[in-house]
Amino acid sequence: MEAIITIVGFLGAGKTTLLKYLIDDFSDKGWHPFIILNDYENANMDTQQFTKQIEQKTIKALSGSCICCSGIMELRNIVNRIPERKKGITLIEANGTFDACSLIEFLGVGLNDRFLPPIQISVVDVKNWQQRGKHNELESNQIQVSSLIVLTHLENIPLDRKSKVIQELKVLNPTSKIIEIDDIEVELLPKLLPSTNTAKEFEHLKAHWASCSTDLPNLPHRDSIYKICASLPKSILRVKGCTKIGHDENYTYFERKPDGEIHIRPFNGIPVTGAKLLTIGPGSTPFILKKAIKVSLV
Repeated sequence: MEAIITIVGFLGAGKTTLLKYLIDDFSDKGWHPFIILNDYENANMDTQQFTKQIEQKTIKALSGSCICCSGIMELRNIVNRIPERKKGITLIEANGTFDACSLIEFLGVGLNDRFLPPIQISVVDVKNWQQRGKHNELESNQIQVSSLIVLTHLENIPLDRKSKVIQELKVLNPTSKIIEIDDIEVELLPKLLPSTNTAKEFEHLKAHWASCSTDLPNLPHRDSIYKICASLPKSILRVKGCTKIGHDENYTYFERKPDGEIHIRPFNGIPVTGAKLLTIGPGSTPFILKKAIKVSLV
């Protein structure tokens, strides 16, 4: 039977980093992963990050729907249509604001018999854990029904901070194992059992956030990226963009994470959606995005 592993965690916690690690490790050990990526806006752009690791036909994008409610039927249909493979495994990366408890509750209903009950892995950013202000409840909700919790962003973190976070995680989910990414043994992941922890009731609509995208023109220089990110309000917790910079013929990808850190890197190929600016969080509107772009071109 084929295991289904859902990867959850708050925006910017490191879900994609973990997914890339799992793809490589599973593939090296003879497994055949199938990947499903969910995001509010243009998940197709995200799929291109993985095409150097895995064939395009084994990656499916699921954009614009909440996979823990309105999108659950589409997600089930995608899973049920996955081709059978020897040593197959399905990895689902959920968007960073969804209701993890609802997803794990409803995903297993209506799946083909060849799939095992879905299990959940939570990614926890130790540096920013429970520093999300009004979004702390959502972040803590996401780890309550996880079978495994993976700690990230441990660089230069004091030992007492790490210990405090681990203790808080154990209170919220006493049945989950807690490890660092380097300690993952992928051969053991398909053998994980669904969590038996009882989740605290959560108002599902708190997981429904505004999102928006708009076309992004070529930018004159890298400083334009920082101008865009600085112009967008802090209420917008995730910013993503992909376009050409200056005279470079290749595309550049950038993102602003919830803690304000900006990361810029080369993009793999040509974005199938065209050059775009995407945002997630309160205040995401076409007017705000276009205004930020205009500022960046001055």
